[in-house]
Amino acid sequence: MEENKNMYCYKYPHPSVATDCVIFGFDGNDINVLLIERGIEPFKGLWAFPGGFMRIDESAEQCAARELAEETSLEVKYMEQLKAFSAVGRDPRERVVSIAFYALVRLKDVQGGDDAARAQWFPIHSVPGLAFDHDRILREATSRLREKLCFEPIGFDLLPEVFTMGQLQRLYEAILDVSFDRRNFAKKILKLDLLIEEGNRPDNAPTRIPRMYRFNKEKYDELKRKGIKLEF
Repeated sequence: MEENKNMYCYKYPHPSVATDCVIFGFDGNDINVLLIERGIEPFKGLWAFPGGFMRIDESAEQCAARELAEETSLEVKYMEQLKAFSAVGRDPRERVVSIAFYALVRLKDVQGGDDAARAQWFPIHSVPGLAFDHDRILREATSRLREKLCFEPIGFDLLPEVFTMGQLQRLYEAILDVSFDRRNFAKKILKLDLLIEEGNRPDNAPTRIPRMYRFNKEKYDELKRKGIKLEF
C-alpha cells in the first residue's frame, strides 16, 4: 500500500479533482433538476449539485456515480460528461477542478445522505441560488440538454413507458421553453416512425381520450446513432 501511495507523489503544487452531477427529470409539466442542501461548510445550508472529491483509486465516472448515490440515494446507469470547470477561485477551500456530468432520468424519490442535509427536485425555473459556480454549471448543462434534444429523441429517458402525444409535446416545450402547434408537432413526430401506438383505440372514441404510445426502441436507437436533427 505504501508503494502505491508513493506512485502518486509529486513535488509541485497541483489541484484536487472533484465531480458534480446535473440530473434532469420531468414531472409531466416541467423539467426538474436534482439538488442537495449542503450540510457542511463551505456554503452550509445552500443548495448545490451532488458531487465531491475523486478518490485516488477511482475514475471521474466512478466518483460521480458514488457521490450521487451517497448524497441522494439515486443510482444512474449512465451519465454523460459535460465539461471541466476550472476557474481559480471556484472553491474557497483549495484549488479544485470539477468535472461535471449530466443525466436524464425518470423522477424518483431521493433522500439526502453523507454531506447532504437534504436532497430535493426543483423545477428548473425555480432553482434557488447555488453554491460554488453551480449556477454556471446549470446554464451550461441546460444549454447542452437543448442541443441534445435537437439531435437525439431523448424522451425515452424522461417519460413513462407509455405516454400520450400531449405528454411528449409538453416535454419538448419544457426543455426548449417554447410552445408548439399540437397538430404540427404530432405530424412531425409520427413522420419519424418513432412511436408505436399502444393498444387499440376505437375509431369512434371521443377525441378527449388520447391515443397512448410507447417508443419504438429499434427506431429510437437508429435515430440516435444517426444524430438526426429534429426541426420544429
